[in-house]
Amino acid sequence: MTEKRPFDVLNGSLDNMVLIGMKGGREIRGKMTSYDVHMNIVLENTEILENGEVKRKVGTMLLRGDSVIFISPSE
Repeated sequence: MTEKRPFDVLNGSLDNMVLIGMKGGREIRGKMTSYDVHMNIVLENTEILENGEVKRKVGTMLLRGDSVIFISPSE
């Protein structure tokens, strides 16, 4: 089995829905359209979640990489 590097996982997430955990406990879901070497992430069709439910829809969003705790595939 080939080991995956972090950028391999990010590349595999491009153009897919992801769930992102942020510092402070906020969770954000959206379609990941791009990222950079600092793990700044651009999401489209973004939703801010609270207790697993959509609290607000915000469209396109740029997330600062040093605020990201985790990235997970989402539906």
